[in-house]
Amino acid sequence: MDQDLIVLARVRLLSANRRVVRGAEGLWIYRLLARVEPEAYGSKLAYVLVEASTSPLVRDLPERRLALLDEAVEVAKALGTSNPYRDKMLARALAARQRELESRPAPESLAPDEGEGQADRRESPSDHA
Repeated sequence: MDQDLIVLARVRLLSANRRVVRGAEGLWIYRLLARVEPEAYGSKLAYVLVEASTSPLVRDLPERRLALLDEAVEVAKALGTSNPYRDKMLARALAARQRELESRPAPESLAPDEGEGQADRRESPSDHA
């Protein structure tokens, strides 16, 4: 991993002067730092991923929203069981993923093909014998 990028991410994190950096910058920072220190940054990454799934930027992109939430669930699951934020972040990510799935329209039921079943109703030549 490029040490310069890690230092840059840490500098941006410290200069943000917030508990959690949000948006695209937060995603970049926490994705990078979670690779280096997953227990320290994984819960914040999961938090920012769930938050990003509600962004107007992905409003019309349901597959992208689901991908963000899937990533959040995986990140939260990967946290150690001793991590104090693991259960809270996992529950939050799973709940958001469930809401996303429930908000999708149900798949349309497939109408039976008009030609289907007609062969069954036709008489076979052996029926006349």
